[in-house]
Amino acid sequence: MADPRDGSRHNRGCAVDLTLVDLGTGREIPMPSDFDDFSAKAHPLYQNLPPEVLDNRAFLIDLMARFGFRVFKTEWWHYDFIGWEKYPLMDLSFQQLK
Repeated sequence: MADPRDGSRHNRGCAVDLTLVDLGTGREIPMPSDFDDFSAKAHPLYQNLPPEVLDNRAFLIDLMARFGFRVFKTEWWHYDFIGWEKYPLMDLSFQQLK
């Protein structure tokens, strides 16, 4: 949880949590862990996984890097835009996001 005075990457509009989905089936592609699983499997460098899962994670990390995002050190699903700390905090209600 981020200190509200300092804000977070997310409320600067510079972070995203995501996974990969098979567009043909609508199902999530096998990844190292579920979203918000904070076990060792969630770490982007964790290696004790099936080859397919390692490939899927590497694909996502590489894809996001091509667009200026860096994977968070303990969450394979969390990506920060490089330079996020330079952006201002946004304090918007859900109604304002419409």
